[in-house]
Amino acid sequence: MQTPVRGIDHIGITVPDIEQATLFFETVFSAQIIYRSVEPDSENIDDEAQQNTLRLFPGTKIRAIRMLAMPHGPGIELFEMHGPEQHSPARPSDFGLQHFAVYVDDFKEVIDRFTAAGGEMFTEPKPLTFPAERGEGNAFCYGKTPWGSVVELISWPTPMPYEKYTSRRRWKP
Repeated sequence: MQTPVRGIDHIGITVPDIEQATLFFETVFSAQIIYRSVEPDSENIDDEAQQNTLRLFPGTKIRAIRMLAMPHGPGIELFEMHGPEQHSPARPSDFGLQHFAVYVDDFKEVIDRFTAAGGEMFTEPKPLTFPAERGEGNAFCYGKTPWGSVVELISWPTPMPYEKYTSRRRWKP
């Protein structure tokens, strides 16, 4: 089937401190800054246009924007914004985007980096239990960043059972 869609280009995350968030992604996931669209105290941002484009709450100011490259997969675009009526990140039970998953080869190393950088893990890695995902070594765990966004760490070295029944595949680095 032909489609004009290729995949996810990037994920946008609003953070309270762009320096802290950049360091977190660099330290934990080996992300690298590709470019800085807006730097703190920059004059190249039209707040009114951004409010209209992104439908920001009136009075919100964008302080900084950076695009990061992950070693594999989509990029991460960080937005530092400040304004009235900001809320904590959504809980997984709230409507809307609730987490993103990062494929890892070594849970212990990534968890050590995650917690050392100020993140908090919810659990230790545990086996994937849905019948379509089970397999030797297939595992996951969740944690949250210092600013509260939920991140899943996942690995599936063994082919998943669903692969026997369809030619469609999940993305894997």
